[in-house]
Amino acid sequence: MLKNIISANRATSVIQAPFPLSSTQAEVINVLRKSGQASRAEITNVTGWSRAKTSQEINTLIEKGFLVEVGEGTSKGGRKPRLLRFNNRLGFVVGVDIGATSLDIAIADVNGLILNRVTEPADIRRPPEEVLGRCSALILEMAVARGIRPEQIIGIGVGVPGPVNFMRGVLVAPPLMPNWENYPIRNFFKEFFPSALVVVDNDVNIMALGEQRSGDASNIEHFLFIKIGTGIGCGIVVGGRVHRGNDGCAGDVGHICVDKQGPICRCGNRGCLEAMAAGPAIAEKAMQSARDGKSELLRKMMEEKGGLLTPEDVNLACREGDEAALEIIRASGQMIGEVLAGLVNFFNPSHIFVGGGISNFGNHLLVAIRRAVLKRSLPLATSNLSINFSRAGADAGIVGAIALALEHLFVVEGNSHFVS
Repeated sequence: MLKNIISANRATSVIQAPFPLSSTQAEVINVLRKSGQASRAEITNVTGWSRAKTSQEINTLIEKGFLVEVGEGTSKGGRKPRLLRFNNRLGFVVGVDIGATSLDIAIADVNGLILNRVTEPADIRRPPEEVLGRCSALILEMAVARGIRPEQIIGIGVGVPGPVNFMRGVLVAPPLMPNWENYPIRNFFKEFFPSALVVVDNDVNIMALGEQRSGDASNIEHFLFIKIGTGIGCGIVVGGRVHRGNDGCAGDVGHICVDKQGPICRCGNRGCLEAMAAGPAIAEKAMQSARDGKSELLRKMMEEKGGLLTPEDVNLACREGDEAALEIIRASGQMIGEVLAGLVNFFNPSHIFVGGGISNFGNHLLVAIRRAVLKRSLPLATSNLSINFSRAGADAGIVGAIALALEHLFVVEGNSHFVS
């Protein structure tokens, strides 16, 4: 059915993305991408150009249809400045945040304003064709509801929970989703949305981008975003840009060993941080405490739920004052903090933001992380270090996925970001 819908639209003229620009035009676009809208004077201040050069580049972008004037700004003495922003008629972008247990998908305009959004449960252990097919169906449903044609979707940013070869847009040896290895995610979406530039990245990298766009990190040059959920990963921002490493797997801290005698991780090694401190490990430790008689409350909860507990159950028990649950949460926070301490000594970030489903556990977790980082890091590295929960919260992933698409739509002519 999906392919029939797309085939009917392929005869229509479409805008091909990405949009080629000169290096100077790209600078103007970057200013507007970060600020949303700006005056000519503000763009001149940021770029350091003369007013004549700024006007020339802006006029060219207006003639190409990329920018429009949208009214007047605040006067600082003299005439009110005319404000510029992206032309909403260029098309629409989609953010797709694929988690281990859920899908979060949104359609936005080229200014990043979310127009429609849907979230539903999912299982990434299912075949990629099934999960991505559901994503495509949801995108089309939202598009139809907004009167958007498939060919008007010009960018799709996709976040997935595993190591991504960013240039190729494929997962490489993903522990949580082995059936997805080297699966052509970009090609799948291009089959249904041929006008779209499709960019694929690790889920925690897009969360770091989301924190930049909607959280507390808009003006922070060097920070870490630690995601704690079914897995554990770290987004690294250096000089205001996501650092992906040589092959795209920078920040895979969930597979740093914290106990050589620990349980076997999904990656095949023993004692990884993820196997010791992520959501499934927290639930398993809680069930063991219930079986060992260390917590009457956890035992009763497990009986009521047919012999299984979830991380959310552990959080609930902790809020009820259960000591065993509290100790499990503190132990996870301590292990995560000890790994982060090594990163702090190495990288010296100014901020660490904590996100993901397990961050909902609240201050007991955060305090344990902070204590471990402060105890194991050098005093100079922590003298100006801030460790807090993500301000973007549950929106970090979807906002970051949209930002990922927008970041790569407008490129310097001749530059190739990706390979087939």
